[in-house]
Amino acid sequence: MPSWNSRGLRGSALEEAINITNEKYRQEKLALVQKIPTPITPIEIDRKKHHITLAYFEQKSTVDYIGNVQGIPVCFDAKECAGEAFPLHNIHEHQMEYMREFEQQQGIAFLIIYFSQAEEYYYVPFRDISMFWERSKAGGRKSFRREELDSSYKMQYTNQIYIHYLEMISRDLNEREEKS
Repeated sequence: MPSWNSRGLRGSALEEAINITNEKYRQEKLALVQKIPTPITPIEIDRKKHHITLAYFEQKSTVDYIGNVQGIPVCFDAKECAGEAFPLHNIHEHQMEYMREFEQQQGIAFLIIYFSQAEEYYYVPFRDISMFWERSKAGGRKSFRREELDSSYKMQYTNQIYIHYLEMISRDLNEREEKS
């Protein structure tokens, strides 16, 4: 069973920026999106510092965020990538299944990926994630390169605090309408 601190605090700055963005969206009544906590079972506790030093995940997580954007259900995961290629092993089978089922219920599922070396944020629609996933399952690449992503889904961020993804959801919805 994986330890809660086995991967350090990777992505915590990304998640904090998304949390700040979500609070701004809530205040402006644009969206209500919340971080979904992953239930853990503490094993060791430093009683002097009141810190959990070792814990295990109680169950498989789904995605990092779930919410509603002006009547549209959304779910997404926030990921950080140090290089130019995003390893698909960072997405788990149960997360893919959850996002697939979410989309089948007329919701929108996506990833927000921060490519730290390039300092670029991308909105990656589930249809693209699914394509890369299926390619991998068929014996192809076990990752996808940043250059394979649709550059029109590169997100702007302001003051290195806000990661504005609502515009990308709108673009995603427009593309879905055009295809149907």
